[in-house]
Amino acid sequence: MFGPGSSPIVVLSQNTKRDSGKKVQKENIQAAKAIADVIRTCLGPQAMLKMLMDPMGGIVMTNDGNAILREITVQHPAGKSMIEIARTQDEEVGDGTTSVIVLAGEILATAEPFLEQGMHPTVIIRAYRQALEDMVAILNDQISIELDRNDRTKLAQVVKSCVGTKFIGRWSDLVCDIALDAVHTVMLEENGRREIDIKRYAKVEKLPGGSIEDSTVLKGVMINKDVTHPKMRRYIKNPRIVLLDCPLEYKKGESQTNVEILKDTDFTRMLELEEEYIKKVCEDVIAVKPDVVFTEKGVADLAQHYLLKAGISAIRRVRKSDNNRIARACGATVVYRTEELREEDVGTGAALFEIKKIGDEYFCFITECKDPKACTIILRGASKDVLNETERNLQDALHVARNLLIEPKLVPGGGAVEMSVSRLLSEKAAGLAGVEQWPYKAVAQALEIIPRTLAQNCGANTIRTLTALRAKHATGGTTWGIDGETGKVVDMQERGIWEPLTVKLQTYKTAVETAILLLRIDDIVSGIKKKGAENEPPKPSQVSEESMKE
Repeated sequence: MFGPGSSPIVVLSQNTKRDSGKKVQKENIQAAKAIADVIRTCLGPQAMLKMLMDPMGGIVMTNDGNAILREITVQHPAGKSMIEIARTQDEEVGDGTTSVIVLAGEILATAEPFLEQGMHPTVIIRAYRQALEDMVAILNDQISIELDRNDRTKLAQVVKSCVGTKFIGRWSDLVCDIALDAVHTVMLEENGRREIDIKRYAKVEKLPGGSIEDSTVLKGVMINKDVTHPKMRRYIKNPRIVLLDCPLEYKKGESQTNVEILKDTDFTRMLELEEEYIKKVCEDVIAVKPDVVFTEKGVADLAQHYLLKAGISAIRRVRKSDNNRIARACGATVVYRTEELREEDVGTGAALFEIKKIGDEYFCFITECKDPKACTIILRGASKDVLNETERNLQDALHVARNLLIEPKLVPGGGAVEMSVSRLLSEKAAGLAGVEQWPYKAVAQALEIIPRTLAQNCGANTIRTLTALRAKHATGGTTWGIDGETGKVVDMQERGIWEPLTVKLQTYKTAVETAILLLRIDDIVSGIKKKGAENEPPKPSQVSEESMKE
């Protein structure tokens, strides 16, 4: 920058790099397209797997969009925001992470020619906003169909079509049953409102060994714990269960405590006080006649002795989340002080408590519960890699089942909904005045990337397949799409391939809003270093990269 006397005025630091104008927008679009290209081949039933190596040397093999992008290290800020939308999609609806990235990348790519022609980004953004509003209206009013929540066959069909694109597609019947059983178990209905918290109350436990067919849903809870004393009972029918969030041992002071001992009897008295306290705590517990005690804290050796004499099994250092799930499964209440224990706090809903050894570890099972509102999904598989991928796929199935029970509306899959929305948007574009109709129409064309990618990933002739699909939609075949296995144009209604409306709505909203956000950026200032950053030791990831180069 130069002032009136032609002497330069330095505003930004020497280390700072600044890009602005069309260059920034072009770079953002290129970064978004690069991210989309990475996972484009992961869409559909014929999706390819990606093998990723983390800085610690661990290997991840997956075709889950969010899992892939989580492991990739990206430098460009636009690339980072693309990765963020996959995470948002995964948290909100649990599925459609690959679609949202591919669609956002294509919508941004369609904006590039308009920017080169000198069209203002605000005009493009206005057209994109209008297109998004119309897309949401079309999905809600013209394309979606209602689903009967009580029709388990139809629910399983929808979950199966979503799982069919994953690694566990071969075991889709089993996965559908597991997902629907788990979601129905944890579902609560209060005041006409449904609450399904699968993250907190449907725990997935991965046990290496066996085959995937051995996976099952427990109507109860399983935790990786053993009883504290070898002589405690390990098999109890109709157990009375007490849950504690307090230690069954002498309480140490919160801060440092100094005790002055003047004679040897004082020390003996101090030990007696500790023993008396532990005895009183155990008497409070024994008073309600439980069979099993779970505590989130420790259990002293003396407490184990008293509980063993009373025929009570004790399990210590249980996670808070596990304690809450046991409470939901057997009807117990978590108690924070043993003096407060009452008969109504005891859980009697479980029919069986047992300790089993699986592999080298002991597991505690609380099963055959009367009306459990929490469950454990036991996954079996040949190796840890298989189990990790199975868990990722199962989480998608659980989210799809949850979305269907909360919002039971469907749209046809296989790119049929994208072609329908694309055709209707193209028709509406003709009614728009001025230059806005061009970017509006570009959004309609961008939607075709989903059926095009499905055809590409099958190895089909893309141009011929898309032309045939357009012809079907032009003659009223709104449910026709691409068969992800063969690349042929088929009727999705006949095939029973459906997707939840909530997933599609979230995909379109996230993709368009991300494109709008990145188009609004016209300046990037980078390279701002913190003081003393030069003297900081290198990060572990940098060290590993340098050693690999050597």
